[in-house]
Amino acid sequence: MDHYKVLELNRNASKEEIKEAFRKLAFKFHPDKHSQSSKAIRNNATLRFKQVSEAYEVLSDDRKRADYNIRSRAGGSSRNGFPAGAGGGYGYNYYQHNYNYGGNGNAYKPRYRAGSGSNFDGFTSKFEVALRYLTTRAFLLNLGFAGALLGGMVVIDMGRDSIWKMHNSGKSFEEAMEYIEKAKAQKP
Repeated sequence: MDHYKVLELNRNASKEEIKEAFRKLAFKFHPDKHSQSSKAIRNNATLRFKQVSEAYEVLSDDRKRADYNIRSRAGGSSRNGFPAGAGGGYGYNYYQHNYNYGGNGNAYKPRYRAGSGSNFDGFTSKFEVALRYLTTRAFLLNLGFAGALLGGMVVIDMGRDSIWKMHNSGKSFEEAMEYIEKAKAQKP
């Protein structure tokens, strides 16, 4: 599904244009507005409302929009009836929508759903997941902490060797340990 076509926008639409298109189409296809219509019209309106909501959810968030733009341009083959490059290669269905029209005010509940039907091969998808993990703030902080610990261990080890050599010129640590073992063995 091409989110820009769903919202009837071009790819360089501003955030305000996206918001305005969403408001207009959401009002037009909202299921409450079609509650008295025939079942076919009501189902079509509900489907279009879900599509409009998903398109707005992706295009209104800068990170999701950039990811969508990259994926939709990189798509190779036709999928779901859309030509290549027109959203057919988009592999992240960010939200699968659940709708509850029971009148409790909770009509729209997005639920995260990662990577459904990616057009990319397994390696690329796994690489992207690994890259996203490796660039998270928590991972980078842990990596910095581990680097500091490892660097500290190297400094301490080098310092121990240099102190040993300062106080015991001509002998290695191993030679000194052998001397101590011989001395212990000779004691009655």
